[in-house]
Amino acid sequence: MAKKEIFELGEKPTLGEVPKKMHAFLVRQDRFGKPIDSWQREIIDVPKLGPKDVLVYVMATGINYNNVWAALGYPVDVIADRQKKGEPEDFHAGGSDASGIVWTVGEQAEGFKIGDEVVVHSGWWEPEDPWVLSGKDPMLAPSVRIWGYQTNYGSYCQFAKAQSHQLKKKPKHLSWEEAACYMLCASTAYRQLMGWSPHTVEEGDIVLVWGAAGGLGALALQIVSALGAKPIAVISDESKRQFCMEKGAIGAINRNDFDHWGVLPATDAPEYKAWVSGARSFGKAIWEIVGERKNPKIVFEHPGEATLPTSCFICDLGGMVVICAGTSGYNVTLDLRYHWMQQKRLQGSHLANDEQAEAVNELIIAKRVDPCLSKTYSFDEIGHAHQLMHDNKHPYGNMACLVNALSMGEGRTG
Repeated sequence: MAKKEIFELGEKPTLGEVPKKMHAFLVRQDRFGKPIDSWQREIIDVPKLGPKDVLVYVMATGINYNNVWAALGYPVDVIADRQKKGEPEDFHAGGSDASGIVWTVGEQAEGFKIGDEVVVHSGWWEPEDPWVLSGKDPMLAPSVRIWGYQTNYGSYCQFAKAQSHQLKKKPKHLSWEEAACYMLCASTAYRQLMGWSPHTVEEGDIVLVWGAAGGLGALALQIVSALGAKPIAVISDESKRQFCMEKGAIGAINRNDFDHWGVLPATDAPEYKAWVSGARSFGKAIWEIVGERKNPKIVFEHPGEATLPTSCFICDLGGMVVICAGTSGYNVTLDLRYHWMQQKRLQGSHLANDEQAEAVNELIIAKRVDPCLSKTYSFDEIGHAHQLMHDNKHPYGNMACLVNALSMGEGRTG
């Protein structure tokens, strides 16, 4: 009897059997634009594996802003970028967060076997990169990429292609959708908070977390709290305050109570005095929460342009502002006097290496950090979920979409 060429979502082939075709959500260059239109379901070939690759039967996927950018074709056309590197595909099959089952493995893949239940972290690099082979941090390697954004065949596929080192154990107490939604944000947050010695979170530290009700921020709050420190949330709406308190914040500041945001005025301009007044008032709001004149040792940043001048101003003497994005813009201005004279550190941070992903996954397994799943959608709502994120109308926390899981709540075994 001939093997089936394609299976319906949720219809499992024999474990280890790989069909020729699969269902996937794709972006193509001729439909760059609104995510709800850019992302469309198609049938494509199941990818071939390299020697250190694995094929994961995807049960559920998380939704991240990087694939809003992929849909827009901005700031990078990821399809054209890969074609310049010699990859032939004229589509982008995205998705950077996944839970699923190891379906087949390359001959040199290590760590997991066929049938294992896993989550996937999104740090990808060329396995033969000399920097990686030397034992240095792979996230600083020239070949590093974001899986499912800068690589193809991510978690919006029925079968996802990943490198074996990306796999981590699925927490048994989580459903497929809960397990699918956290790893990119959690590992990114963990590296920001614990990856830049000596500026790592220690017991009792004050840590200011921007965008605290979002997927990244909510996980940062919990990580800081789990490590014995004191996170302060920055929110944009009073409806988010209670959510942040439940995730470990010792207090929350509504940024809409202040109006000094944006590019820093010239230090000799009349507007500069008003900016300083606003920044100092923001700092005093932190003191009121802490109960003493104590500034944050670490400021957890990602808005960038609108907030970084204030973040650097209120960061403690010898402290660190660590940033992983520029959601409000990339054109940053600082009053450097407060930077060099107070010996502060401005640190860029990106994704996470295997050890950092493992460490944060252990916090999830130990139930010290919750994935913050906000809402689960169907496979065919992948475009809709990205559109909500693009329009800033998504629920706070992390979203997921079912792929091969046929109903919510499946997958809990412990």
